[in-house]
Amino acid sequence: MAMPADWKEIPEYRIVDRSGTRRSSNGLPGPFPGRYVRVHSEKAIDIPSNRIDAPTVRTMLSAGMRQLTGASDDRDAWARFISPEDVVGIKVNCSGAPVINSNPELVSAIIENLLSVGVPAHNIYIYDRFGNQMRIVNFEAYVPAGVQTAAAEHSRGSILGYDPFTYVEVDFFGEDDTRSNLIRLVAERFTKVINVPTFKEHRAAGVTGCLKNMAYGNFSNVARSHRWEKTNTYSFVGTLASVNTLRSKTVLNVADGIRSLWHGGPFCQDPRFLFFPKEIVVGTDPVAIDRHLVDMVEEKRRQEGAPSLFNRSSEHLKPGPELDPKYNSFIREPGHVEYASKLGLGVFDKAKVKGEVVSL
Repeated sequence: MAMPADWKEIPEYRIVDRSGTRRSSNGLPGPFPGRYVRVHSEKAIDIPSNRIDAPTVRTMLSAGMRQLTGASDDRDAWARFISPEDVVGIKVNCSGAPVINSNPELVSAIIENLLSVGVPAHNIYIYDRFGNQMRIVNFEAYVPAGVQTAAAEHSRGSILGYDPFTYVEVDFFGEDDTRSNLIRLVAERFTKVINVPTFKEHRAAGVTGCLKNMAYGNFSNVARSHRWEKTNTYSFVGTLASVNTLRSKTVLNVADGIRSLWHGGPFCQDPRFLFFPKEIVVGTDPVAIDRHLVDMVEEKRRQEGAPSLFNRSSEHLKPGPELDPKYNSFIREPGHVEYASKLGLGVFDKAKVKGEVVSL
C-alpha cells in the first residue's frame, strides 16, 4: 500500500501561553541533552507475584541520579534540580491502572529525595488528569502525610482544573471543541515538574514515554487527535510538550520501565502483552529517552513476531479491541519522537545520544 499523502502534513496550531513565547533557560532538554542513564536490576520486581521491591527501586533511583549528575550523594544530585522553595508536581501516568502505571514505590522514592532537599511535604503534589485512575493506584498509602494528590478532572469532562489562558488550538476533524488547555496547577502553582512516565506501547502514538506523558497527560481534550484509523499524534505530542509554561518547569524525567507493554496500549488489554525490562531511566532529555523506548518496544515486537510500530500498511488495520498483535486500530505515529526533536525538545540522532547503563 502506498503511504498516505497526508501522513506527515502538519495541522495549523495556535499556541496561547500565559508565560509568553520566550524560551526559559530552564527546562527541556535541560542540562544533559542527548544523555540518559538506564538502571537495571533483576530484583526490581518478582514476576510470578508481580510485586515491586521498594528497597531495590530506591537503590536504582539513587544510582541513576548519581550517575547522571556526578554527585557523590543523593541530596546533592537532587539539589541540582530542586530547591527547598520549590512547589513540585510529580506527573505520573495512571491511564493503565491497575495493571500498568507509574509505580507508587518509585514515586515514593522520588518524594523521599525531595524531602531530603528540604521541600515541605505540603509543597509536593502527585498529579494526573483523571481522579478515578489515581484512586485505583492509591499513592496516598505509599507516601508521607502532607504530600498532596491532585487530578485535573474528578468528573470526566470538567474544565475547572485547566488554565483558560494556556492552550493549543487546532481543528483535526471538524470537532466542536478545538482547544486543549494546560492543567491549572502546572500553570499557577508548580515551580518545577518531575515527569514520571510509564514505558509502554500506544496504539496511536506508537509509544507512551516522556513526551506523551508530558503532552497528553497535561492537557485537556487530547483524544480528539485520533479518529478511525487516522492519528495526528505525529505533531500534536511535540507541539503540546513545547508549550513554554510546561516545558520551562519540567526539569527531570524518571521513566518507569519496571513493567512495560508491547501491544494494545495504553491499557493492558491482555496480560500476554506485558513484559518486564526491570529498569528505570533518568535524564533531562525526553527525546533521547523516548528514542530508547521506541527501540526497546520495536525489539520486543520483533521477538514476538508482531509488525513494526512504523508499519503503515492497511493490511494491519482492524477496529479494536487490539487482542491480535498483528492488527491495530490506528496507523501508529512513533515518529512523534523525532518530530519533537525538531522543536528543540531533545536529541534524536542515535549517533549523538549517550545512553549509559548501570546494572545492580
